[in-house]
Amino acid sequence: MDRSRPDPLVAAKPYRELMISLWYPAAGGGPLAPHMAPLAAADWDRHSAPPLGIAKGAVAWAATRTHARVGAPVEPRAGRLPVVLFSSGDGGPRTLGTSLVEDLASRGYLVVTVDHTYEADQVEFPGRRLVRALPLPAKLTPKVIAKLLADHARARLADVRYVLDQVTALAHGRPIGGKMPEGMLGAPDASRGALGQSLGGSVAAQLTRDDARVDAAVNLDGSYVGSVATRGVTRPFLQLAAETHTRDSEPSRKSFWRSSTGWKRELRFKGAAHGSFTDLQPLLPQIAAKLPKVPLADYVGTIDPGRSVAAQRAYVGAFFDLHLRGKPTRLFEGRDTRFPEVSPIP
Repeated sequence: MDRSRPDPLVAAKPYRELMISLWYPAAGGGPLAPHMAPLAAADWDRHSAPPLGIAKGAVAWAATRTHARVGAPVEPRAGRLPVVLFSSGDGGPRTLGTSLVEDLASRGYLVVTVDHTYEADQVEFPGRRLVRALPLPAKLTPKVIAKLLADHARARLADVRYVLDQVTALAHGRPIGGKMPEGMLGAPDASRGALGQSLGGSVAAQLTRDDARVDAAVNLDGSYVGSVATRGVTRPFLQLAAETHTRDSEPSRKSFWRSSTGWKRELRFKGAAHGSFTDLQPLLPQIAAKLPKVPLADYVGTIDPGRSVAAQRAYVGAFFDLHLRGKPTRLFEGRDTRFPEVSPIP
C-alpha cells in the first residue's frame, strides 16, 4: 500500500493499493502456483474470456498451474538477483506474462509482476477480495481512448516507481510487508530492468528514461504514450514486434526510435499478432483445438506457439543477460538460424 498518494483512478480512495508477485530461482518445494488465483480466474471466465470468443464455463481457468512453487525459499547458490519489473498490456492482469516471467526467474532473475488496480480486468487481493476494473466510457472515440491510455500510463509509472522503492528496500534487507520467502531479504542486486507488453512496454520505456535505477528495458509490441514517444531513451532497449506492426505504420514507434540514442534493437516476429506476446500465445491454440470457433489468428497470429514462446524467451533472456549481467551474446548480430521467424529491423 502506497500511502504517500491517493489512488489516481479512484479519487475517493486515499491511498494506492497494489498486488504484486515475486518470481525467483527457488530451492525446495511447496505447492505448484496456479496461473490465476481462484476468484480472478472465475472473473476472467465471466468477463474477459467471452470477448475472446470463449463462452463462460468452457475453460477451467483456475486449473492451469505454473512451474513455480508457492513460498519456496530463494536458492542461495543463485547469489544476488538482478531485478526485472513486469507490467502487462492495458487492462491485462499480471498473470498474462507468466510464460516469459517464469523463464527469466529460472535464469536467475527476481521478476516482480504488478497488477495495476482498477485498470486490470480483475485483481484478487488476500482475504478473497476481488477488485474489478473501472467501467470504460460509453463512447470510445480516438480522443477518449488517447486520454484513457495517458491516464493509465501516468498511474502505472507511479506504481512501478513505488514498487522499485520496495525492491530497493528488499535489497537493503528491509521487509516490505507480508510474509517474505526465506532468503528474500537482501537478495536483489543493483541491476534493474523493465519489461512490459503493449502499454506496459511504453511504461517500461518511460521508467527507463525517468529513473536512473533502471538500466535496460524491453517493449513487447507496444506503441508509446507520453513524453518518451518523442524523447526516446538513452539506455539499452529492445523492441519485439508483431509481423504487421512497423515503425512506418505507427508514428510513436518511429519518433521513439529516432530519438533513442543508446544500444537498441527491434525484432519482428513473422506470423505473430499483438497477443502473441502474452500467455494467450501458448493457451489459445490449445483451447482452439477443443473450441474451433475461437478466432485464433486474430489474437496470436499464425506463428507456431512453441517456437514463438521459445524465441521470446531466448531474445529477452539474452538481452537482460547482456545488459544487466555483462554476459556476451551473438544473438543480436543478425538473423539466427534457430529462430527463422525473427528478423532484425534496421
